[in-house]
Amino acid sequence: MTRRHGLAAALALLILTDVAGWPATASAESGPSVSSSFSPDKLGRVGDYLRNEIASGKIPGAVLLIQQHGRPVYFQTFGVRDVATRLPMTADTIFRLYSMSKPVTSVAAMMLVDDGKLSLDDPVAKYIPAFADLKVGVEKSGEALMLEPLNRPITIRDLLRHTSGLTYGFYGDSAVRKLYAQANLFDGDADNAEFVARIAKLPLAEQPGTLWDYGHSTDVLGRIIEVVSGRSLFQFEKERLFDPLGMTETAYFVADAAKQPRVAEPMPADRFITPVAGIRDPMTPRRWQSGGAGLVGTIGDYARFAQMLLNGGTLDGRRYLKPETIALMTLDHIGPETGIVRDQFYFPGASSGFGLGFAVRTSTPPNTSWPLGEYRWDGVAGTFFFVDPKHDMFAICMIQTPSQRGRIQLELKTLIYEALDR
Repeated sequence: MTRRHGLAAALALLILTDVAGWPATASAESGPSVSSSFSPDKLGRVGDYLRNEIASGKIPGAVLLIQQHGRPVYFQTFGVRDVATRLPMTADTIFRLYSMSKPVTSVAAMMLVDDGKLSLDDPVAKYIPAFADLKVGVEKSGEALMLEPLNRPITIRDLLRHTSGLTYGFYGDSAVRKLYAQANLFDGDADNAEFVARIAKLPLAEQPGTLWDYGHSTDVLGRIIEVVSGRSLFQFEKERLFDPLGMTETAYFVADAAKQPRVAEPMPADRFITPVAGIRDPMTPRRWQSGGAGLVGTIGDYARFAQMLLNGGTLDGRRYLKPETIALMTLDHIGPETGIVRDQFYFPGASSGFGLGFAVRTSTPPNTSWPLGEYRWDGVAGTFFFVDPKHDMFAICMIQTPSQRGRIQLELKTLIYEALDR
């Protein structure tokens, strides 16, 4: 590593420690730190890439952490958190996590499974009775949408692996998706119970267990956590995950006015998730705690969560999930043997299956060295993370850039793996 890169990384880690009171990266669970298998010179190219993205006006700034063997290999902040204020990007910058909320909610649900209070084969209607009366929308060319009864109930497993038939209304043009878009699901200040009641009035896009279809499954799962635990989703996550893990900056909105200047913003022309849906304002409190897309947080907080996953469900001597539960979550649950079809949008990509809350690498794409068993997810505003058990590492990148997220994720991940000495 050049002197420039080495000093920058050291300074960034010092800042991270000072801000949070502890390094956001988790300490190794046993024994001394093992030296990393990364090339310092090649890691320098990772930082150069992000600096170029900023210099060319594509993103305001970013924060990147690569951690291996329980220790930071590379940590750096880049650019500014907001081009309007010119406040620098810092280790305690708060990001909209969007769908990086889904792994957190999935872990929370699996904690209830480990507790014996929830079963993967439980029907959703056991906890939300309105789901017993759902119908499936069947679309035929030139005919009105027909409604058919369920062949079998939606289960908790379906919610975790996105095979419930629940969908989103902001992409695609099927008849059921259009009904979702027209249903005004997000109007007013509904709580999780009311939001799920609105969902239950809509038809499913397909029969449960037949198609991977990305949608509101994890939002419904969040409501089930509330029903089973007797707490709000945030209260349960705070008591069982956030507080014990030290994730003190993770919440569903930024209520503290003193923290609000720390919220990262995208470029002014890059504020739309879809042509009609803008990036949300995380500083406006709402009753809806979206288990699928509502969390905000810092890279330090998410690093604690990722290290717990990599450790097989433990961190700093405390167990959150059984090791066999982590193993189950990170298996492919929609492989060819299941007969589950992948929809036309299938975001994990051809080389990945899907587990219980994560995309799971099942083959190595051409011209990459991405390992089998790596699991990951991202957020529509630009954040992403991946956990790589083979190399005992994870990486988290925090950016707010809806329009550039797919390209940057691919290019940055390629550079990270090129920096591994093999």
